[in-house]
Amino acid sequence: QVQLVESGGGLVQAGGSLKLSCAASGSVRNIYDMGWYRQAPGNQRELVATITSGGSTNYADSVKGRFSISRDNAKNTVYLQMNSLKPEDTAVYYCNAYIRATTFALTNYWGQGTQVTVSS
Repeated sequence: QVQLVESGGGLVQAGGSLKLSCAASGSVRNIYDMGWYRQAPGNQRELVATITSGGSTNYADSVKGRFSISRDNAKNTVYLQMNSLKPEDTAVYYCNAYIRATTFALTNYWGQGTQVTVSS
């Protein structure tokens, strides 16, 4: 059994910062690409940022220069540092990861989501 558990969401004023964390636990053998997605009410889920196991990153244009994704492979954890937050960043943020379990099964996992609300 593998789980992704997110933390760090909350309410912040425009211009502020938040840092999200997502830790994988359970029967983890290898973790490949990890990422963050978000979904605002009435919208589809969209990519925010991804990071490979080697540390290569990719960002949505809307967050480039403001958000930074990183990972700690020893802790099976991915982070999202969000700076200069805007009201349009308000959404539920979901962690995502491709994980090979100790059973050798490769599965795409999602976290439960964490709410980020940015007030104007």
